[in-house]
Amino acid sequence: MTHHSAGGDSNIGPVTKPSARVEQRKAELRREIIDTAFDCFSEKGYHATGIADIAVRLGIGHGTFYRYFANKRDIIDHVIDDVTGRVFTALATDLSPETATTLDEYTALLDRIGDSLNRVLLDDPRVPQLLLVHATGIDDELTARVFGLLDSTEVVIAGYLDHGVRCGYLRPDLDTPTTAKAALGMVVAGIVHGMRTPDPALLAVYSHAVRRLFIEGVRVAAR
Repeated sequence: MTHHSAGGDSNIGPVTKPSARVEQRKAELRREIIDTAFDCFSEKGYHATGIADIAVRLGIGHGTFYRYFANKRDIIDHVIDDVTGRVFTALATDLSPETATTLDEYTALLDRIGDSLNRVLLDDPRVPQLLLVHATGIDDELTARVFGLLDSTEVVIAGYLDHGVRCGYLRPDLDTPTTAKAALGMVVAGIVHGMRTPDPALLAVYSHAVRRLFIEGVRVAAR
């Protein structure tokens, strides 16, 4: 009886393990399709990219593609979700405004935020190309999503500024919503600069200049 039970249990492994491998392979292929589509959109543009371009590059059939995505518009939503997640992960808990209670701490915090956002937005050149060049030309819904990402980022920046005003190291008369818009404009200009001239040394010089300009403009005046 015991021997029979052990034999029955041994049959479970071969059934579940292949199933787990199949699910893992499905997840990997789904990721590969998104990543390859991201490449194609960045290189050729969304409208010039066909399902065939993605499938051929991956070496899969059209039928395989349609088992994972309804169409290429379905993919771009997943790509935008991924990019959005990466941007806000860069503004994680250790970069929250509460970690800065003095101007020096705030300056160091801006440096960490800038480094994190640069990694997200410039280490992968496909990201700024998608957000600033391709996505807003696809349809109204995607344009609204990109603008929504910018609006959400402005709110986050304004939160940092509000915290600085409350702590007393930023100017008490600071118009934080408008200043947040200006700060985001400088960030976007830096991204465009990095797209045109992808030189880390030049980008570092630009980032330093922007942060210095920004700090001098919002800090409490020295007495």
